[in-house]
Amino acid sequence: MPVNSKDIKRLTWETVSKKKVFEGPIFQVNAVHRKSTDGREGSFIEIDAPKWATVIPWFRDEHQIPHFIMVRQYRHGSDSVTIEFPAGTVDHGEEPKAAALRELLEETGCRPLKDIVELGSVSPNPAFMNNRVWFFFVEGVENISGQSLDTNEQLDMMAIPVEEVIRSMGTGVYDNGIMLIAQAFFLRYAEQHPELLH
Repeated sequence: MPVNSKDIKRLTWETVSKKKVFEGPIFQVNAVHRKSTDGREGSFIEIDAPKWATVIPWFRDEHQIPHFIMVRQYRHGSDSVTIEFPAGTVDHGEEPKAAALRELLEETGCRPLKDIVELGSVSPNPAFMNNRVWFFFVEGVENISGQSLDTNEQLDMMAIPVEEVIRSMGTGVYDNGIMLIAQAFFLRYAEQHPELLH
């Protein structure tokens, strides 16, 4: 059901004040005081996090089987090893598309053979985070260099069949929630391009 402008206005809280209470290397935390249209007031926490870009690299192997290029790495937040699409933060002043291409090159040493396609963007957790995540698709890649990783980055590049990734997403090492969103965008795109699945 569509939301009309009256609903949006009625449900939107006015920001009365905002104060930074913590600043870390990746994000800062703001204490925000807001007031609703019916007079309620409350204090809330807002995580001011960087924008994020995820790229879905797709190619066919020598047997013409569709594959994704993915990376396997340790994640400190979950204390676990995950398999994900290449992704990373958008630098200050950088466009999400440029960040996606940069991350693809840094993490895999690859560049796309065709134009990059923007699939969409979402707010990953609007309950308390203010950032957005962009998703891009590239059809065909070529390897032009080795990886160029940050000091504490350690990851393996992997080519995994599309069918296996779709079947496994949300289980085991495929449990990064943003990757599930990436898959949803890919599957919607594949509805218009069914050859990507077979």
